[in-house]
Amino acid sequence: MPGLIDTVAWVRLEDGRILCARPRGKDAFYIPGGKREGGESDLQTLLREVAEELSVTLLPDTVTHVDTYRAAAHAQAPGTLVSMACYTADYTGTLTAGNEIEELAWFSYADRDRVPPVDQDLFDDLHRDGLLH
Repeated sequence: MPGLIDTVAWVRLEDGRILCARPRGKDAFYIPGGKREGGESDLQTLLREVAEELSVTLLPDTVTHVDTYRAAAHAQAPGTLVSMACYTADYTGTLTAGNEIEELAWFSYADRDRVPPVDQDLFDDLHRDGLLH
């Protein structure tokens, strides 16, 4: 039976573009982040996933909830949904593709069709608010 995939994501905007990552072996780019493990909070999941994927450390005192999106999950069984709690945060370190990431890219709104449906909803809101060009 299809279910719900519970994720958190880091929304990093610079110069009207958003940071996206393509995991090894995947055909789509995603907002960096991932699934919670065990009883992790959103903050714990966000800090762990971003460190693993991008080799940077988010500054916990700067983490701010943007919104939570829900949509059909990409490349999953029909009827499977993904819930993505999105946060902004400052960071220290140098953005580098971690061990599970093949490629990093800065996307504009024109790249909307290269991300899954839940990310497209975020793109729409950021574009509407003038943050994603």
